[in-house]
Amino acid sequence: MFPNLGAFVSALENADELARISVPVSSILEITEIADRVSKSPCSHLPSHSARMNDPRFHGKGGRALLFENVEGSNMPLLINAWGSYRRMEMALGCNEAGPGAAAGHTPGGFDAIGKVVGDLVKPQPPRSFGELVAKAKQFLPLLRIPPKRVTGRGACQEVVLKGDEIDLTRLPIIRCWPQDGDFAALGYPAEVNDGIAGLGRGAQWDAQSRGKYITLAGIHTVHADDEFADKPASHNIGMYRVQLLGKNRVAMHWHMHHDGARHWRSWKKLGKKMPVAIALGGQSIMPYAATAPLPPGISELLLAGFLNKKGIKLCKGVSVPVWLPADCELVLEGYVSSEAGFIDYDPRSGEPIGPGGVFEGPFGDHTGFYSLPDRYPIVEITAVTMRRSAIYPTTVVGLPPQEDYYLGKATERIFFPLLKTIIHDIEDYDLPMFGAFHNCAALQIDKSYPMQGRRVMHSVWGAGQMAWTKTILVVPKAVDVHDTPAVLAQLARFCHPIRDVETVVGPLDILDHAAPHLGAGTKIGFDGTVKREGESVHGVPTSHAATARPPASHAMVDIAKSIAGVTDAALPESCGGGWLFIRCDKQQGGGGRAILEQFVRLCTERSDPTPPFVVLVSGNVDVQNIDDALFHWCAHTDAGRDALRYRSADHSRCMLLFDATIKMPGDQRLGWPVRSWPPILQMDAGTKQKVTARWSQYGV
Repeated sequence: MFPNLGAFVSALENADELARISVPVSSILEITEIADRVSKSPCSHLPSHSARMNDPRFHGKGGRALLFENVEGSNMPLLINAWGSYRRMEMALGCNEAGPGAAAGHTPGGFDAIGKVVGDLVKPQPPRSFGELVAKAKQFLPLLRIPPKRVTGRGACQEVVLKGDEIDLTRLPIIRCWPQDGDFAALGYPAEVNDGIAGLGRGAQWDAQSRGKYITLAGIHTVHADDEFADKPASHNIGMYRVQLLGKNRVAMHWHMHHDGARHWRSWKKLGKKMPVAIALGGQSIMPYAATAPLPPGISELLLAGFLNKKGIKLCKGVSVPVWLPADCELVLEGYVSSEAGFIDYDPRSGEPIGPGGVFEGPFGDHTGFYSLPDRYPIVEITAVTMRRSAIYPTTVVGLPPQEDYYLGKATERIFFPLLKTIIHDIEDYDLPMFGAFHNCAALQIDKSYPMQGRRVMHSVWGAGQMAWTKTILVVPKAVDVHDTPAVLAQLARFCHPIRDVETVVGPLDILDHAAPHLGAGTKIGFDGTVKREGESVHGVPTSHAATARPPASHAMVDIAKSIAGVTDAALPESCGGGWLFIRCDKQQGGGGRAILEQFVRLCTERSDPTPPFVVLVSGNVDVQNIDDALFHWCAHTDAGRDALRYRSADHSRCMLLFDATIKMPGDQRLGWPVRSWPPILQMDAGTKQKVTARWSQYGV
């Protein structure tokens, strides 16, 4: 861990984990394309043994951190991909092992080492001897040092203070990540929605230079209205939400309805008061992780930050808002969030006016790999900008994984595992696979000891904090490496009956799930890949042969799929146990995907070959020979309540569960489940790709 961003940059450079780019670069798409290529390249040095075991297929990705020293239109250097590999994340949290240019951190052993410290602290075992009492005291005494330290003077982040007409956010090196960011008209929404809103940038020059720019790696500091006058507000929250540039002193605040920041905003809205906010960038190297950690409401991220930092985070008071903020960060935007703005789920095509205090924000290329669609969010009026004299602007790109958020999420997977296990004792281990983009899939490993235990664990997860948003759950026994995706899929192919052993429930989903038939609500699905016992017969399918593995499907299934009009490719990967058939089609109209699946079933019934238990139909340019690409689109484009087709054979041996994971369009609604607007997948424009390719040797990366 490092006390500020400058120290972290120096450490990364010493460890051969950073490249400096001195040539001029554009904040409009060019930086994104460079960072995206680097993030998907091999890392400079391998991470801890723990990381290699927990992510056997992707631990070697991440390239280097990039420091752009000459961003056009700004005099501030820009840092990106700094948290974009396992080793750099481990260095940031102080859990790295000794390696080239870097001594071991305070807790070497990777994220699991920090998780073990957490696990030891939450064990409810009382000491049995004086020696154990002393040992426990040594464990807990350091916790006395983790609360934040409030200072009376100005912090390092307030060496420069800008107010009033001095504020010009367009001078910051804020990036536009993806071509359609902020361009809601390109998605068919009225271009004039935000006309008449004071303080917003407009015109051709604004559109070319500043439209769709987002602050993506800031800690958003808020307090509940009940703590308006508290000297030490217990509700102090740090979240990481995207912030869209709107004008020289205006931004939009995008948070999801279940986020603590949004809950705080509703408390101020109830009183009719604007909400003070501090948007802080940089600080101790643990701060970006602390801002993303899934802590329960009411537990401040400042305590977690102090725990990871081994001492409390130094705070200073804002110069224009009554909010405490990290004194050692690089840059702070202070301001007030309008409480007049209406709520989300607004569509200007309905004719309803946007209303006061709100703005039509988005679209934005999100971590899901797709654009999150525009909606109404509150405007923030910036009242002060403070910074270090030699500030560095940290940012990140979110998009198709892996990006920096992948490693932040994997840190949470391991650090919070002991806490998850205290809630759900059955879980032996778990994995959040890359193809699931975290909210879309979790693989769970259990040591099964009674019937229906797999289903019990599914429902426990669906009721456990932020894990409750998990859309797809894969349960396997202890003998299967839960971090090995092909092994997990092979286990499901052999022991998860597609009719008997699949559980579906209706409930809340992540608000970014575009496949959900309703905003934030739809169907979750769980696959039980454990060996079944007596008492686990469901939907009329007996367990008499449940201990016998289902044979692999015949490769004739690939030929059958390819014989169907509109199908462009098919794959039955042996690595997945021969039980997952991926089909790609050229879909032309609503209902076309389901028609292909129905025809596939009809053709299968005419034969006696072993069928695959699971069939996934995708569309577009998906590479079905690449299981990660196919699974990514399966999770992203499917709602199991609307898009699943079940085939039951008479003897239950050739049953299939088929998923229409094609891009949806009008005509794909089914069983009363609608289809909402479908976002495009993130793709860089050809011009930017060509530009970066032509300049690649100049960057020196």
